[in-house]
Amino acid sequence: MAGPHKLALLLKANAFFAGLGDDVIEAIAVLCVCRRLEPGETLFLKGDPGDALYAVRRGQIRIATSIPSGRRLTLNLLGPGDVFGEVALLDGRPRTADAVATEPTELYTVYRRDFFGLLEQRPSVAIRIVELLCERIRWMSSQMEERALLPLETRLAHRLVALSEDYGCELHVSQEELAVFVGASRESVNRQLQNWRRLGWIELSRNCIRVIHPSRLSRPTGDGSSSLEHGSM
Repeated sequence: MAGPHKLALLLKANAFFAGLGDDVIEAIAVLCVCRRLEPGETLFLKGDPGDALYAVRRGQIRIATSIPSGRRLTLNLLGPGDVFGEVALLDGRPRTADAVATEPTELYTVYRRDFFGLLEQRPSVAIRIVELLCERIRWMSSQMEERALLPLETRLAHRLVALSEDYGCELHVSQEELAVFVGASRESVNRQLQNWRRLGWIELSRNCIRVIHPSRLSRPTGDGSSSLEHGSM
């Protein structure tokens, strides 16, 4: 487990903790507990108590839920530097989805009981939490606007480029999961992916998409194919 000083250095590089000041970050670092997960190991399940905030030091966490048919849908993929569980940390209500490690993962954990003690002592931390929640609301609003106004090709290209920037060119994600990400049917997503495959921009295999030319997805093609610059961004 990293010592408090090393952990504080990691927290300073994290958008969630940035700007709190060295003394507050040091205080938070003392509260953090390191947790390691093996591939496929569950961090928490839907309905579990919301008793902690997590920061990914290394690895990947898949946030997923089940549908009535029994199939599981991925809602988000979280990697190094991502912070999650902040809402549950504040309200203590049950988790709304499952969190499972997809690869060897290290997490820093701050428990609700410890964090509330810090909030009472450091009002600046409470202010940063409010800012974070405002950022999350803005992000959700942007996602809703994207789904409502931008064409599927643009939404899908945006998602593929963003995922490749976070996790590399080889994406282990199913077409059904992509469809959930962009608010479209799997069939529509498949048609667009096949179009980009024929153009040589991506390669497709079972539950894996290899992004060959992210720059092509990020600019107009002039041949009728949509890209990130089509529509208002």
